[in-house]
Amino acid sequence: MANLDEISGVEKAAILLISLGPEKSANIFKHLKEDEIETLTLEIANTRSVPPDLKEEILEEFYEICLAQQYIAEGGIGYAKELLDKALGEEKAKDVIGRLTASLQVRPFEFVRKADPSQLLNFIQDEHPQTIALILAYLPSAQAAAVVGSLPPEKQADVAKRIALMDRTSPDVIKEVEKVLEKKLSSLVNQDYTIVGGVDAIVSILNTVDRSTEKHIMETLEIEEPELADEIRRKMFVFEDILTLDNRAIQTVLRDVDNNELAIALKNANEDVQNCIFNNLSSRLATMIKEDMEYMGPVRLKDVEEAQQKIVNIIRKLEDTGEIVISRGGGDEIIV
Repeated sequence: MANLDEISGVEKAAILLISLGPEKSANIFKHLKEDEIETLTLEIANTRSVPPDLKEEILEEFYEICLAQQYIAEGGIGYAKELLDKALGEEKAKDVIGRLTASLQVRPFEFVRKADPSQLLNFIQDEHPQTIALILAYLPSAQAAAVVGSLPPEKQADVAKRIALMDRTSPDVIKEVEKVLEKKLSSLVNQDYTIVGGVDAIVSILNTVDRSTEKHIMETLEIEEPELADEIRRKMFVFEDILTLDNRAIQTVLRDVDNNELAIALKNANEDVQNCIFNNLSSRLATMIKEDMEYMGPVRLKDVEEAQQKIVNIIRKLEDTGEIVISRGGGDEIIV
């Protein structure tokens, strides 16, 4: 009988699918890429017979890796290793975790990805801005945005700048930061230098934070790091940038905007933005929006910013689907 270590991952996957049967395998295929399906289909076709013992070993290995993934998702690698030690024994647990992290490249700070942003804020807000930046660069944008938005204003721009300027971080540095946070990743971190952060990372975060936080960070960066601010702004779209859209794009956007939201969003907008919007509405609708703005009375700045952000989100969505184009970098570069 073949040794498990001598069988390739593709062969194991093919035997696993054969063992699971056609119905379950078909459901798994729905989640795979075309080239992966082709490779596995060919391997399955070339697999003539599989000894029952080998099937059992591969199913057991699959179960152990699924178990490890579940534990990692629940509480991180340290938590997973602790439970697997009890379930499988220390050597077996180390082997399972090792194979999992080698194939899936579990990211550093996995243990905080499940944390509530408010809890995470309490956990890291007193750390050095560089430490905060390193942690946030590894987190999903929405989670990182919630933390950035809750930091003291004087720290927001500093952390944003450090994320944008971050390039490569040594595994030793990552491990040291994790020790400061009283968590261990042990020796499972990929020893290659990890690319993290950068302008794209902070743009993704700034596109998700609330409007006030975004404005504060950008205004501070424009003073402290004007070139960096320009680079970030070229990759972003804020409400005032609606002036850079052509009339056809603006009209496409306005079709998806609620009239009441539009009136609130324009309440605090500058005259150029207001005129730009009104010129792309029918005269009747423009008059109605102006009357709504006049009669709605004072509006909280927070409500205005939220309405503006909703419109920006519509613009970004339409750009993603290719329905409109946004000119960036002075119009020389068009991103669809």
